Order: sequence, then C-alpha cells, then structure tokens
Amino acid sequence: MLATVAACDQAPEPRAEPVRPVRVVTAAERSGAETVQLTGTVRAEEEAQLAFRTDGRIVELVVRTGDRVAADQLVRRLEDETQRNALQAARAELAAAMGELDRTTIDFERQQTLIERGFTTRVRYDQARQAMRVARSWVDSAEAQLAIAEERLAFTELYADAPGVVTTRGAEPGEVVAAGQMVVTLARQGGRDAVFDVPERVIQVAPAYPRITVALASDPTVTAEGRVREVSPRADPVTRTFEIKVGLIEPPAAMRLGSTVNGRMPLEEAGGIPLPASALSERDGEPAVFVVDVASGVVELRPVELARHDLAEVVVASGLAEGDVVVTAGVPALRPGQEVRMLGSGS
Repeated sequence: MLATVAACDQAPEPRAEPVRPVRVVTAAERSGAETVQLTGTVRAEEEAQLAFRTDGRIVELVVRTGDRVAADQLVRRLEDETQRNALQAARAELAAAMGELDRTTIDFERQQTLIERGFTTRVRYDQARQAMRVARSWVDSAEAQLAIAEERLAFTELYADAPGVVTTRGAEPGEVVAAGQMVVTLARQGGRDAVFDVPERVIQVAPAYPRITVALASDPTVTAEGRVREVSPRADPVTRTFEIKVGLIEPPAAMRLGSTVNGRMPLEEAGGIPLPASALSERDGEPAVFVVDVASGVVELRPVELARHDLAEVVVASGLAEGDVVVTAGVPALRPGQEVRMLGSGS
C-alpha cells in the first residue's frame, strides 16, 4: 500500500521536445550586380489613332491591317452624298449673292453720279448704298458657307498624317462611325520600342538610365540595344506592375511590330544577403530570421533589417553575417531555443 502511495506521489518526468527537421541555407553576400530578365513586345515609338471629324457611314476601305502607307495617303472614305449636295447648294447661294452684289453696285454707282449732278435725292442715294452693303454681306456669308461645305466634304476622306504601318482597324465598310471614333491605328515610321511590365522592386533598384539588351524570343541571336525612355507613373491596377518603354537603337528588321522579345537589365550593385522569402519571420512586429547554432543545433530568432523583399526573395541589409546558417523551411513551427536537425544547407 505504501509503495502504491509513493508511486502516486512521484511526479511524471517531462516529455522531451522533439527535434524538428528544418532546411537551411548558409548566408553569403551577393557578389556583383544583379541582372533581371524581362519579357515584352515590340511597338512603334509613335502611334496615331486616326478618326473622322464628322459622322457618317464608311463606304471604302482603302488600306488594310499590315499595309504600309505614305504621308497624305487616303485610308478611309465616308458616304459623301449629303456633303456634296450641301456644297452644291452653297455654290448656288454664292452665285446668287454675287449677282445681287453686281446689281446693287451698279445701282449705287448710278445714284452716286446722279447725286453729284443734283438729279437724285439723298434718300435714293442712301437706299442704294445700303442695298449694296447688304449684298456684300450676303456674299461674305455665302463664301463662308461655301468654305464650310467644302471642309465638311473633305472630312469624308481620311488621310494618313505620316508614313507608317496600319496596325489596327476599328470599323468596317458599312458601319456608321461617330466623329472622333478610332477607325485606324497607324504605327508611324521611325523608332521602335520594346515595352515591358516591370515589378515595383525592379523600378526602385534600377539605375537611372540603364542600357538594356533586347533579343527576339523566337530567335535569341537577333538582338538590339536600347535605353529606357519612358516609365509609367502609375502601376497597373490588376498586375501592380509598371510599363516601361525601351527605345531600341538601330533595331534589326526581324524585330517586327508585335514581336515578343526578352530583355536583360543590370540592376544597381547592392550589398546584402539574399534569402528565400520563406525564411522571413518576425519579432515584436519587426522582421527576423531563425539562425542555427551549428555546435548545439539550437535556433535563435534574430532581428534583421531588410534592403528589399518580394514574394520570392528577401535581401538582408544588416543583422546577419556571412556563414550564418539560416532556416528556410519549417519556420512557422519553430520557437527560439528549440533544437533542430538540419536537412540541407547551401550558399
């Protein structure tokens, strides 16, 4: 009985905490400048969206997508019967006004001669002068209406404003278009851009005017050099990337508009220790990583300062030294002072 009581009074031995397996990496400073790979397309440096300045129905499709056009070449035509009728009416109106001006001018000149000789009254002279002035105003108005009618007729034809290539057509024959509605997109002849969507991190660390090597995705031997000439001030609301335009220097003919290209851009050389993003934890709301004491196999949660980070990688600016062994997998299950078993290490 006493043995039983003694056994009951004896406290159970604490269960040993299991040694957790973790994957690790050996911290090492990044050597040399980082190079980022980009994928984009070739576009014209200047694109113009051509549109009619009047409403109407398209009756003629002069050029098609892919056609090369010269400056002042006709590309589209609207139905112009209404404008031609208006032009004819304006010409007839001007002819009538000119006839009335001729008649009133002759009458005024006759009254002017008569009044000098005293053979007419001042009233008749003033009436003739006023009639001539009214007729002259009618001519001015008719000339203005004729100019408007001629301009509106000219608006039924759409011409290329510069040499280039038709890349898009926004309306087909038979469609009714509104004034200002895009009917043709023209890639103007001249410079070409390689256009890329770039993450914010790359924008932050890129040099001011980087030189970028661009190669065709389908044939990497076809290359061209370029420089960033424009960076979008606003991120895309969906992808959260920024559009950059790289002006290509003497691009080869094989880099046609719309071609897919790859770009290589060197970033500013920056110190720091790169780690997989999975290594990142926190301590008191600040970034931290688990560092393994190789001798004892115990982990320490060490605060660090980050130079930059994204979904794939973090770069530690301070808090680590080269040779430190950092846990990269199994982080959520760890606590400071816990013993671990390392499954792999690298640099």
